[in-house]
Amino acid sequence: MGLPALEFSDCCLDSPHFRETLKSHEAELDKTNKFIKELIKDGKSLISALKNLSSAKRKFADSLNEFKFQCIGDAETDDEMCIARSLQEFAAVLRNLEDERSRMIENASEVLITPLEKFRKEQIGAAREAKKKYDKETEKYCGTLEKHLNLSSKKKESQLQEADSQVDLVRQHFYEVSLEYVFKVQEVQERKMFEFVEPLLAFLQGLFTFYHHGYELAKDFGDFKTQLTISIQNTRNRFEGTRSEVESLMRKMKENPLEHKTISPYTMEGYLYVQEKRHFGTSWVKHYCTYQRDSKQITMVPFDQKSGGKGGEDESVTLKSCTRRKTDSIEKRFCFDVEAVDRPGVITMQALSEEDRRLWMEAMDGREPVYNSNRDSQSEGTAQLDSIGFSIIRKCIHAVETRGINEQGLYRIVGVNSRVQKLLSVLMDPKAASETETDICAEWEIKTVTSALKTYLRMLPGPLMMYQFQRSFIKAAKLENQETRVSEIHSLVHRLPEKNRQMLQLLMNHLANVANNHKQNLMTVANLGVVFGPTLLRPQEETVAAIMDIKFQNIVIEILIENHEKIFNTVPDVPLTNAQLHLSRKKSSDSKPPSCSERPLTLFHAVPSTEKQEQRNSIINSSLESVSSSANSILNSSSSLQPNLNSSDSNLDVVKPTRPSSLTPFRKAKALYACQAEHDSELSFTAGTVFDNVHPSQEPGWLEGTLNGKTGLIPENYVEFL
Repeated sequence: MGLPALEFSDCCLDSPHFRETLKSHEAELDKTNKFIKELIKDGKSLISALKNLSSAKRKFADSLNEFKFQCIGDAETDDEMCIARSLQEFAAVLRNLEDERSRMIENASEVLITPLEKFRKEQIGAAREAKKKYDKETEKYCGTLEKHLNLSSKKKESQLQEADSQVDLVRQHFYEVSLEYVFKVQEVQERKMFEFVEPLLAFLQGLFTFYHHGYELAKDFGDFKTQLTISIQNTRNRFEGTRSEVESLMRKMKENPLEHKTISPYTMEGYLYVQEKRHFGTSWVKHYCTYQRDSKQITMVPFDQKSGGKGGEDESVTLKSCTRRKTDSIEKRFCFDVEAVDRPGVITMQALSEEDRRLWMEAMDGREPVYNSNRDSQSEGTAQLDSIGFSIIRKCIHAVETRGINEQGLYRIVGVNSRVQKLLSVLMDPKAASETETDICAEWEIKTVTSALKTYLRMLPGPLMMYQFQRSFIKAAKLENQETRVSEIHSLVHRLPEKNRQMLQLLMNHLANVANNHKQNLMTVANLGVVFGPTLLRPQEETVAAIMDIKFQNIVIEILIENHEKIFNTVPDVPLTNAQLHLSRKKSSDSKPPSCSERPLTLFHAVPSTEKQEQRNSIINSSLESVSSSANSILNSSSSLQPNLNSSDSNLDVVKPTRPSSLTPFRKAKALYACQAEHDSELSFTAGTVFDNVHPSQEPGWLEGTLNGKTGLIPENYVEFL
């Protein structure tokens, strides 16, 4: 398990958990700093002491072999694993070189010592300076706050207002310093993955030419060196993208912290001063308190940021009532009384401000807290996965593949925003979309066309690969085995809605064509993953942890491009489980039920591979044609029903009815797999069971049939029609 991510939103709360996480990052930086110092010392010894070359090289190799990287997040990419493994590989090479007793070392200081010293002084040194500033501001803020809270409420109103303003300024400055320090710590942690390893790689490369048997050794090392160089470059590229995202998030947090608050499991949390009675009188002890409305549980953790540790044991009580303290009833400001069910007496608490007290009072009175909803940062105009949307994407793809497939930096170089918006307005015009002409005029630059395609995908109400599957795709990309990754992503793609999957297939086929021309356009599969990962698989909540997962989003897109023929043209090996189908049905029931014209008669999206499946599909297709013709004759003879066939989009394989589901034919079907019902509305059965009166239900992915006189739901991909 790697280091936990430092969230900018935690800087505002400054909770004990945040401080502990920050300490773990600081300890890792100190560990890295000590290791680099030792490495530099060993390197100088290697250069200066040729007579002791053997022992110095082995010590250096041992140092490399013992160090282990700690990455941010719960999993590592292949590139990060390659980089983390690189130190052990370097150590093995040095031991091998020692057997050959080489004496020639030149330019080691330039390629090894100087970059490491530069990284240590400029990066780790800057982080240390930021820590000093942060500790100083912490002490200043806490001291000012305590002094402010100890002001008597009997002082003049002007003095109190001036004191409030001063505290607000100090708090804001402390918050900004905290954000900057967290940003710097995470930046150094990310930088060391490439700025630390690259000098070592250069040092080894220089040594190869001076060893008697170095040529053969260099040949053996060549494959790993190439892989490592690519991994370093990929990591650097991902770092640049991640750094800009994190920096952008930090700026947003500075401008409006409340707009980017992390959704908390607690109704209210923060620091409160609790009045405690002692033998010599009363004292006010600082606690970090949380309140859960559902259980009415108040948890109080004695904690002081200045001392950096707990001041006693945690205490939890059940809320009975909460009452605001009048100003003239107590010497302190911002106070309120809490009565607990399981503790006698009254607990008097002091909030940090009048607004803070109001929030605590509202929470404990049972009113819902105001949280920032997870809004999609993209425009949600008229972009949809309809015939117009497919037409726009096809036109853009056609223009790129006919006029600009070999342009360097394709999809990476962005167009002028005003031109992109103008092109989109033209393409989204229903009149233009209805035309059969697929060409976009040559007056539009290719970079404008590619930017329009990406912008349209971002304008959709949600990402093409859907919020609900985002975490599943990320988990699949984190699997260690490559075949398992592809298999899991294959299965997830076939759980996407039909239109999403068709649009994704259209896009992946195009991107595979772009990648095939990478020698001309310089857009490899990895580069396309960097461009399209955040667009197609963006997270619902913008956090530092989510930004750190961008690299895995990119890997998902790379897998889709490299395996597009298998993923989109074949069905997954393992069918969806009953629990997965039930989850899908549960989610669909939360939204508006589909209209009759939106429900498919049957769904068979995959091309069967066996003769039996082909025969079954032939029977189904002939039945559907018969049903369609029968339905049309019925509709034409009825004055109350109007035909509503929608076949304008040739890419949609779903056959849609134009009449009520009562007109659907009832047929027999046989179970291919066993299934255990999870609800009364579902049927339990074993493989080989035959059902009567099988027809589509109103639940997507489910059929309705009869077994032993009982009618219920059957998973659609668990049966075949007879």
